[in-house]
Amino acid sequence: MDLGSNSFHMVVAQFSHGHLVVIDRLRETVRLAAGLGRDNRLDAASQRRALACMARFGERLRHLPPGSVRVVGTSALRSARSIDGFRERARRALGHPLEVISGIEEARLIYLGVSRSLPSIRGAQLVVDIGGGSTEIILGRGLRPRLMESLYIGCVGLTASAFPEGRLTARAFRVARQAARLELEPVRSRFLQVAVERVVGASGTIRAVHDVLRNLGRAVEGITLRDLEFLIRRMIAARHVARLELPGISADRAEVLPGGVAILVEVLAALGQRCMISADGALREGMLYDMARRLTDGDVRVRSVRALQRRFHVDARQAGRVGRTALVLWRQVGRDWEISRDADRNLLSWAAALHEVGLDIAHAHYHHHGAYLLENADIAGFTRDEQRLLAALVRNHRRKLAPAVFKALQPEWRVRA
Repeated sequence: MDLGSNSFHMVVAQFSHGHLVVIDRLRETVRLAAGLGRDNRLDAASQRRALACMARFGERLRHLPPGSVRVVGTSALRSARSIDGFRERARRALGHPLEVISGIEEARLIYLGVSRSLPSIRGAQLVVDIGGGSTEIILGRGLRPRLMESLYIGCVGLTASAFPEGRLTARAFRVARQAARLELEPVRSRFLQVAVERVVGASGTIRAVHDVLRNLGRAVEGITLRDLEFLIRRMIAARHVARLELPGISADRAEVLPGGVAILVEVLAALGQRCMISADGALREGMLYDMARRLTDGDVRVRSVRALQRRFHVDARQAGRVGRTALVLWRQVGRDWEISRDADRNLLSWAAALHEVGLDIAHAHYHHHGAYLLENADIAGFTRDEQRLLAALVRNHRRKLAPAVFKALQPEWRVRA
């Protein structure tokens, strides 16, 4: 499940012979980002909409074992404050925990989903995903992303700020496009250094734009800057979202389309790209393939731990000795202490592998330095909750225990940690 800023999606699939076979799909427009106030708290109405949707989705998930379900929240839930109570109600509605992932982790999963849904190419490819609350831009080759950015701008937020009450004017589009340019300016030069063979758009916004343009006889080989300028002129002529006559687009998508189009035209212009194709795969498909990897020997979290060890010059032999000792003790107490799951073993093992990561900063209080790094770094494959848990274990592996660190974890992990 992908709890996005605009829509909630659920995909159920079976992994067979290296491929995903989709069994069921559900989508509901929830507009979670619209419920964020100036203090970044979710209002009661948006929480009710979200929980009602999750209760309906949860009916489809009741029979699935915990290890085969993953529920992630993206931009709106990253921004929301004081949502522990909401997350607990969500867990009860779904029967499974809700994870909040970072923008960089979202970008990694989007790239994986897009790459798996298209024919492979030898050259570099650029992937763009415009969500309700954020925009992800990824440069990669094959199945590996090389450069990832997550921008704090999305179709829901930009439409609300630049097009109040749905009014479509030339000035409103200038304001929206300038906002998009300001977000892109600090990162654009990094993406201009590599020639790309393919530019791909993911997400409902880009697919909707592509469908509209094709229905209007345009975008034959992909979305171009000329096509987008044409679409903007047509939207301005309509003067209001309610009067938009765009073939092949739903009313709820049309309501947030102006902001999405403004972002898309500026992304193509800023990155020097003239044409973009759209892909069916995105975040949800990336999540599914990532889950399938974890069932084999391809868990990206293992590679991330090794990369952190190399980056911060961890003594791998000492870390290995500590890890083996920790697991010998864990096997003796795991069942009695109810920490015998694979997830418990993995997190204990990874914490042991990284317990001295802070030594690269300073020997004094190195456990504090290590905890800070693990909680705040962008670590591929890990959710923010998993990173906080690793940080709590590393922070408390020596000297006095810090109970406040455990209290900051999600309720289901406090006693286990």
